[in-house]
This record gives sequence, C-alpha cells and structure tokens, in this order.
Amino acid sequence: MSDEHSGIEVAVVSGLSGAGRSTAAKCLEDLGWFVVDNLPPELIATMVELGARSSGQITRVAVVMDVRSRAFTEDLGSVIKDLDARGYKPKVLFLEATDEVLIRRFEQVRRGHPMQGDGRLADGIAAERSLLSRLRSEADLVLDTTGLSVHQLRTKIEDAFGTEASTRTRVTVLSFGYKYGLPMDADLVMDCRFLPNPFWIPELREFNGLDEEVRNYVLGQEGAEEFMESYQQLLRLVGAGYHREGKRYLTLALGCTGGKHRSVALVEELARRLAEDDGMMVKTVHRDLGRE
Repeated sequence: MSDEHSGIEVAVVSGLSGAGRSTAAKCLEDLGWFVVDNLPPELIATMVELGARSSGQITRVAVVMDVRSRAFTEDLGSVIKDLDARGYKPKVLFLEATDEVLIRRFEQVRRGHPMQGDGRLADGIAAERSLLSRLRSEADLVLDTTGLSVHQLRTKIEDAFGTEASTRTRVTVLSFGYKYGLPMDADLVMDCRFLPNPFWIPELREFNGLDEEVRNYVLGQEGAEEFMESYQQLLRLVGAGYHREGKRYLTLALGCTGGKHRSVALVEELARRLAEDDGMMVKTVHRDLGRE
C-alpha cells in the first residue's frame, strides 16, 4: 500500500489461471479501483504515474497480470521494485487453488489452459504453478480459492482492499410518473397511488413533493407512515441479501400519476430514513419532476 506522499494505492493481482482473477478484478472495480488487465510491464509505472497526477480522480490502481503477459519473466519483479522505489509500495495479491479444483473449473467452461499446448490440462497447470512459484512466495496476500464461492471470494477481497465507504451499498431512490412509463433500470418498483393525490387540492396543485406543504399533506395521510415503516423494514432485508450476493448498487423506484407530488415526497422521506441506516449511501433522482 502506498505511503502518504504518493497519494495513490497500487495493487498487483496475479495467480493461477482459473483461480479467480476475473472475479477479483471485477470486485476491485466495484470497490473503486482503476483496474488494468495485462498492461505491458514497461507501461505499468507510467500508468501509475499518470494516476498519481490525475488530481485525485484516480487514487487506487490495480494491475491484473497472468501468464499471457511478458511480465512473467524477470520484468514483473523489476516493475514491483521500481514502483517500490518510487514510493508506491504495491500490494501483491496471488490467487491459487488445488489442481483438482482448477481442472474441474476448466472442464466446466470447456476451455484449455493457456500453458497446456499439446499436453494435458494437468501439464499446463503444473507448468504455470512452477512459473509463478517465485511470485507467490513474494506476494503480500495469498488467497486459496479452492473452497470459496464467488461471494466468499468477493468478501475476502473487500476485507483486504475495500474501505468503509466502498463496501457500502449505493442506493438510488427514484420518483417517476406512471403516465410517462416505468423506469427500465429499477430493481424494485412501488406504486404510491394508494394515497390521495394533492393534484386535486387547489392550493397544493402548483406545488410539488419538495415543498413542505405537499410533503406534510402526503406524509400525513392515513397509511403513509405505516407504508414507510414497512417498506424500510423490507429494504433492510433485501439490502442485506443483495450485500451478501455482492450487489452494491440498488435502484428503488416510487411512482405516482405524474411524478410530481406523492412519489417525490415519499422518495425524499425514504431517502432520509435509508441514509440513517448503516451500510447505505443514498441519492435521490426525480425523473419526471417539471415535466407537467
């Protein structure tokens, strides 16, 4: 991990083919790392330098390397030493698994091993294990994925490379009007039209759900508070399940007729309550507000 002067963290992800590098790379991306796959070794230091000069836009760079890269000669060792000398101190993650598990994984996807050549699958695995033995011995963290599910591997990656903010579920709470169609990107959709419509109240018609008058009217209706409490409890269960499954982004949509009054007021209130729950980062979007 980098020191306080470099302003950027650097990770090198490597290991045996079939041991979970792709899953690790995707997880790091979800955690906010800038991930580069199989960058030529002579460009790694340049990439890190560019990230360090990005004025804070890139703060964490992960380089994924496998046997397809020429970096699996003495180049990779020299690159790591060069980065260390520049103050970046890369953290090296090595993924491995038993031969039996690797063979089963390759057979399941019906793919050959990159070092198999004309030999058997086991020969390719043995050759790669031998080639990477030195890198494994020098790695900061070795993860054996033999008995790990994809979700368990993600959890270990998050524990090693995540921050408190990056591992929190990001929730977008969206208001919309049914007259303009359902939002296609919503994970959960809730209909708010069971509440009286402020549109039919002359003194409220020109206001919207962001205004206190409409908010108080909507939230004061019979069933509104019970709905908010029940829906929030449901979302705690759903959110916890999504988190266990590695889903870090959740879009909740609440709709009313025009997306101006009821849905807007309820979205704002729901977002406020969710933001108070641990483990969630919340933003609001009012898709159809202003269309009328």
